[in-house]
Amino acid sequence: MKLKRRFFLLAFCLSGVIISVAENRSGSVEELYPGLASGCLKYARVVEMPDGVLLKSGTFQVSEQELKARMANYPAEIRKQLEKNAFFLLEQVVVETLLVQAARKQFGDNGVAGKDNRELVNLYFQQSLKGLTATETEARQFFEENKTMMGGATFDQVKTDLLGFLTQEKRKKAGEQLIGNLGRILSPEVNRAWTEKQAVLARDNPVDKARASGLPTLVDFGADGCVPCDMMAPILKSISEEYKGKLNVVFVHVRKEQVLSARYGIQSIPVQIFFDKNGQEVFRHTGFMSREEIEKRLNQLGMK
Repeated sequence: MKLKRRFFLLAFCLSGVIISVAENRSGSVEELYPGLASGCLKYARVVEMPDGVLLKSGTFQVSEQELKARMANYPAEIRKQLEKNAFFLLEQVVVETLLVQAARKQFGDNGVAGKDNRELVNLYFQQSLKGLTATETEARQFFEENKTMMGGATFDQVKTDLLGFLTQEKRKKAGEQLIGNLGRILSPEVNRAWTEKQAVLARDNPVDKARASGLPTLVDFGADGCVPCDMMAPILKSISEEYKGKLNVVFVHVRKEQVLSARYGIQSIPVQIFFDKNGQEVFRHTGFMSREEIEKRLNQLGMK
């Protein structure tokens, strides 16, 4: 089931758990605050900065005032979520800058004339990822693993839709890698005091709390009214009861938690993500997942 694309770039900057808060140390964001950044600011250096300045890279910088202005453009409910994920929003500002710069360099003055930044970014992704397509073999495998969510349709009836969906997923992963590489080029620095505060705020959600608990975690991203999501509900309840005290089972309603879902790169539902006891993602599955398949993955995590 498709999600509304409220966030164009947010889905590219994914997710993670904040394991610890660093004090008076130097290093990259990823070294000091694992999981706070997803790719574009992973390698940003954490340094002392004047109050009100959040990020610098050469002549480019982002102020706290600018970030708050961006946040004000979102609906009230989304703003409330972004207040705990301001670092995530900062990444989007950096991503936009990186992609626009890369597009202008690739297409030259003639290729960018009359296009706004959104159009440039779209064109850049189209050109960079156009050779990536899903194969019929991949589509058939997905079909066999998710027959219960196909409504009785045959493979031939849904093949075109599956190829489109899987191609989009493949390009999304390649896009994440592309953005991560661009982030290395920018070599930004971020405000230490502000970043430390954001590391604490970003962890204040059920997923990151579960991942920091020391237990394996199964997170299901879904929504009411989604047929495969509704089919997952009793299975997740049963798993939660059976593995109580041994496994965290967390459900995230993607329409209510749009920013958290975007952080974890959720574009279709349902999605199940398995994390080990150290909070590291070990497996991700899109679509309905049977109890048998869930238990196979739990066994691989050492749970019998």
